[in-house]
Amino acid sequence: MLKWSHSHISNVAGEISLLGGLGLWAATFPQIRRKTFELFFYAHHLYIIFVFFFILHVGIDYTFIMLPGFYLFIVDRYLRFLQSRTSVRLLSARLLPCNVVELNFAKTHGLTYNPTSIMFVNVPSISKLQWHPFTVSSNSNMEPDKLSVIIKSEGSWSTKLHQMLSSPIERLDVSIEGPYGPQSNHFLRHDTIVMVSGGSGITPFISIIRELIFRSKISQCKIPDMILIAVFKSSLDLTMLDLLLPMTGSPSDLSDLKLHIEAYVTKEKEPTTDNSKRVRSILFKPLPTDKPMAPILGPNSWFWLAAIISSSFIMFLILIGIITRFYIYPRDHNKYESSASTKAVLNVLAICVSIAATAGAAVFWNKKQYSREATHVQNIEGQTPLGSLNLRAYNGDRELESLPHQSLAQATKVHYGGRPDLKRMLFERKGESLGVLACGPKKLRHDVAAICSSGRADNLHFESISFSW
Repeated sequence: MLKWSHSHISNVAGEISLLGGLGLWAATFPQIRRKTFELFFYAHHLYIIFVFFFILHVGIDYTFIMLPGFYLFIVDRYLRFLQSRTSVRLLSARLLPCNVVELNFAKTHGLTYNPTSIMFVNVPSISKLQWHPFTVSSNSNMEPDKLSVIIKSEGSWSTKLHQMLSSPIERLDVSIEGPYGPQSNHFLRHDTIVMVSGGSGITPFISIIRELIFRSKISQCKIPDMILIAVFKSSLDLTMLDLLLPMTGSPSDLSDLKLHIEAYVTKEKEPTTDNSKRVRSILFKPLPTDKPMAPILGPNSWFWLAAIISSSFIMFLILIGIITRFYIYPRDHNKYESSASTKAVLNVLAICVSIAATAGAAVFWNKKQYSREATHVQNIEGQTPLGSLNLRAYNGDRELESLPHQSLAQATKVHYGGRPDLKRMLFERKGESLGVLACGPKKLRHDVAAICSSGRADNLHFESISFSW
């Protein structure tokens, strides 16, 4: 159990690797993942111990069996690390009465993404280590120079963020990683899209609606009918419907869209009004060092990724050849045989150096190419989502009044004191293909899935949208 063999399998390294793997596995239980997400997230860094000591345990020769996956993972992880080191340019924020925040970032036109994408956000003033995933609510076609995420104040991290934005603040340092999402707009294949959301589960549907708003302005595009069934706990949550449009948008943008919204407020029997709480918009003063979001490898990302993989692997072969010829072979020839662990460490080190050198060079080259566009975005005076609106600043700061147009919540059919009859609403819909998308609490998604799979209607096609099933 305590033997660390010089030239064969190391038992101790295998035991350490096993303990790391068990710790990582234990943190994936739903009770831990949902209640203490930070523990779940940090525990996954045990993969470093698991993989490294696994290599020491079995030796580098056996490790080469899984080299392709291991190699691609290191390339991906290093590129994500480089992207997360930059402070991005945060332009503005919208604060809703229901403790929801929308953050709006500047981005270059070359950064594109599809609806329902997610992005990891880090705010160093809250925690330098915590990265949290949030749904991207903006649309890269409708808003080519901005990217937005929506954050609901539920945990300690998001509550601190809301408190910071509720007090006078001129700038917020933010780093991002992503966005990540689907490669196609598969929901467009349906004749009708039925979106069922619970609470903050409405956020991925906002990006879908904005995508269809953009497509509705293109005469050649066939736009499916849309039904949004949104379930909220209180009347204040209805203000989340204001986020269906970007900050510069207006209800007229929905005129060409076949959108029907049914909102349900479950905890109240009648509407309640609180004039002391309303949507607030805040403009920030970013520093010149804050950069607009840009694709880490530029618009030709597949080309650069292929170049990194191929060139780094050639560099690895050259490095390991030099190490073998001038270090390992002389020692073995003189009967000072190198240990299996030493050979494994040297190979891993050669892989990391090769990837770091080639990926770093590719990222640096693309940053130079994008520096002109980024500088242009930064130099535009008043480059904010509210820059085109004639709104009045007060008290000398840059905090603005809420948007003047009528709230979408007031133009929506709202039901109080009950839940939607999903069976009736889904079975009554006619059409050859109905795409049913559900996002929200687990029970809501499972109820919708059960209805669609009951066999009573052949035209219902279910899809769950959730960070974790």
